[in-house]
Amino acid sequence: MRKFTGDRLVVATHNTGKLEEIGDLLSPYGLTISSNRDHDLPEPEETGTTFVENARIKAHAAAKATGLPALADDSGIEIDGLDGKPGVYTADWAETPTGRDFAMAMARAHDELVAGNAPKPWTARFCCTLVMAWPDGHDEVFPGVMPGQIVWPGRGDQGHGYDPIFQPEGRDETFGEMDRWEKNRISHRADAFRKLVNGLFD
Repeated sequence: MRKFTGDRLVVATHNTGKLEEIGDLLSPYGLTISSNRDHDLPEPEETGTTFVENARIKAHAAAKATGLPALADDSGIEIDGLDGKPGVYTADWAETPTGRDFAMAMARAHDELVAGNAPKPWTARFCCTLVMAWPDGHDEVFPGVMPGQIVWPGRGDQGHGYDPIFQPEGRDETFGEMDRWEKNRISHRADAFRKLVNGLFD
């Protein structure tokens, strides 16, 4: 596995919340972190059908455009009673002509579970795949998972996306009820980051 030896890193996202989370997780390593927005980079079209394919598209596009190592993630929720959907289409389920509506997406997930008579508990998992890409085309891949279940109705107004209807395994709270930084400590992204740090930095 290739170690990370530089001091500059591009996080291939326009999402300021995600940039803050990643910056916090990597703060011990003294990196200067920038984002796609800082480099005026467009969002590449995510044409993959898996989390790793989409993360690779984003990471390699940013590394090639900037000449710097780039880190990208692709994440979503897989619901067993829906045969793993929405998966890579997690955000797409929320798309409307005026922007993303995750209340609509959560309601769709619930309605499809009910319509399909999916047995309870409605087991699910949040997945995150991190890809670190270098300008020479090399990359390293780190998958993370947080198992849990879908609850209805949703609870809490913290977090984002499907967080109010996802209760992580071993916890009584949904992600929507958790403090943001507590969630970040146990989440699918944290799992992937532990693997990345062990592989690239330690």
